[in-house]
Amino acid sequence: MTLPTLWFSLIAVLFVGYFFLEGFDYGVGMLVPWIGRTDQERRAVIATIGPVWDANEVWLITAAGALFAAFPNWYATLFSGFYLPLAVLLAALILRGVALEFRSKDDRPSWRTRWDAAIVVGSAVPPIIWGLAMGNLLHGVPIDQHMDYVGGARGLLNLYAIVGALATLALFLLHGALYLDLKAPEELSERAHRMAYRIGPWATLFYFLFIFLSYFYAHFAHKLGLDPGPIPVLAGCSMIAVRFLLPGRHRAWAFFALGLTIVLSTISVFVALYPRVMISTLNPAWSLTIWNASSNSYSLKVMTIVALTVLPLVLAYQAWTYWIFRRRVSFKDTWHY
Repeated sequence: MTLPTLWFSLIAVLFVGYFFLEGFDYGVGMLVPWIGRTDQERRAVIATIGPVWDANEVWLITAAGALFAAFPNWYATLFSGFYLPLAVLLAALILRGVALEFRSKDDRPSWRTRWDAAIVVGSAVPPIIWGLAMGNLLHGVPIDQHMDYVGGARGLLNLYAIVGALATLALFLLHGALYLDLKAPEELSERAHRMAYRIGPWATLFYFLFIFLSYFYAHFAHKLGLDPGPIPVLAGCSMIAVRFLLPGRHRAWAFFALGLTIVLSTISVFVALYPRVMISTLNPAWSLTIWNASSNSYSLKVMTIVALTVLPLVLAYQAWTYWIFRRRVSFKDTWHY
């Protein structure tokens, strides 16, 4: 395996971890006022992600840093072309982080209501932006021979990308409901389970609609044909499995089945792009690939040594964190939130 391929794979792993962990994280944030009817119940909902939400976002920071260091041309073209939506994403993440920290600083109901609304908005915007970005990356964007994005922000709002945004939003909402079914106090768990039932059909609809539209809008369809390969098929099967697991109260299995859908779908996006990282709709020869977008070999070698040294420690620490906070939250754990 060459170093550009290795780093493309490592960045894929980082985004897989980010979407799996932040998927239920964002979902919980969006569901705060709907699952929690009183202030104590809302604090209990927030407490389910309280010890881990900021650590989950480290995956995004690491992925962005790896992208900048390993593929500077990809980073430059992506962040210049998607500048406005990524700026909105950053603002939403800042708003969400501030809201989660500031909510408990004042007991006034109006204060907490405003910050609860900020948590909902800050949690809903990122999946929408990532869905739009995923749809446009698979469809392709106007890139010229100088690796410059030459389209406008309005061009990113196409049917395929909008369906991708709705699918991502619905998947993360469902993942959050399933997570609360596992972690929230029993009364809220029942409420989250019913919410999962209501969200499930919409998540399934938009998910498979996005897959259907991919055969008309995404460039990978020209490369793979009707058979997308085993990874997307398994992703679809695990999505269907969620609907069969919910009635039997298989909470953990339903949560991990949807998590598997998110993981395999993210892998499918990277597999569909490889070896390209951004597809040019103006001329296929102007597309960015892992070869023309990567750093020099020396930089990649140094980065590989650092990553292989540090990454296992980071993974072990986060696994330990989730193990420590594995039990179901009770109302007495909510004082801090």
